[in-house]
Amino acid sequence: MNRKKITVPCIRKMKSSGEKITVLTAYDYPTARLLDRAGVEILLVGDSVGNVVLGYENTLPVTVAEMVHHTAAVARAKPTALVVADMPFMSYQASPEEAVRNAGRFVKEARAEAVKLEGGKRILRMVETIIRADIPVMGHIGLTPQSVHRMGGYRVQGRGPKSEKRLIEDARALEETGCFSIVLEGITSEVAEKITAAVGIPTIGIGAGPGCDGQVLVVHDLLGMDDEFRPRFVKRYDELGKRIRDAVECYVAEVKSGRFPGPEHCYTRDREAEKRRSGETDPDKSIGVEEERGC
Repeated sequence: MNRKKITVPCIRKMKSSGEKITVLTAYDYPTARLLDRAGVEILLVGDSVGNVVLGYENTLPVTVAEMVHHTAAVARAKPTALVVADMPFMSYQASPEEAVRNAGRFVKEARAEAVKLEGGKRILRMVETIIRADIPVMGHIGLTPQSVHRMGGYRVQGRGPKSEKRLIEDARALEETGCFSIVLEGITSEVAEKITAAVGIPTIGIGAGPGCDGQVLVVHDLLGMDDEFRPRFVKRYDELGKRIRDAVECYVAEVKSGRFPGPEHCYTRDREAEKRRSGETDPDKSIGVEEERGC
């Protein structure tokens, strides 16, 4: 799929043109390549890496070093999609100075093209400082996982007039400060639609209904990698977890029974026999010797 590089101005224009924006999380090089080739506009290196890759109970333990590591891996895929890095818990909350230093690491070391911060009006000083350093910022309001303890759990937001008013004010404040887009997470569909109409920058929904300008999912949820995690807002487009398990069980059975490796997987002294078997003029190339990867 040939397309021009997606930039921050491209994302902003998609709202005015009415084109929906597709966003998926990516945490490594091969996944980034696959998602980019499929046409996703934004690759979000989310701090959800803590839950789905690193095995943490929530996103709070994720460090800047871990996020820089995973962001760099995604950026090495040289995607045409925009690469946005999540700023993890306590990488921006303490002060604007610390916020801009850490945001700078994502751009300078990891080659991110934008960063994402959780929170509304209470983090405006941090957002403003980062934007002044010419680093684009994506906002994130509603259910903000880094605030899980203050919220008392992962609770849907926007149920009630006070919550609705606060969310709309937060969205407008982030827009006025210079954010190029805002993630709306765990917000009632009705309120998310009102927020989308109230701001001139794109809204990206996750558990916020169809009225947003775009949608984001954790790629592991979309692919069905976790049998136990099935929230309402996720559509599973595959059951890859089951298919991987089935494939590995087949591998284990074939190794135990002696069916693998077969003759076609073995190197021999008879290069002519290998040529006949593989149909290639260079048997080393046909069986991957030139690009071999071992354990």
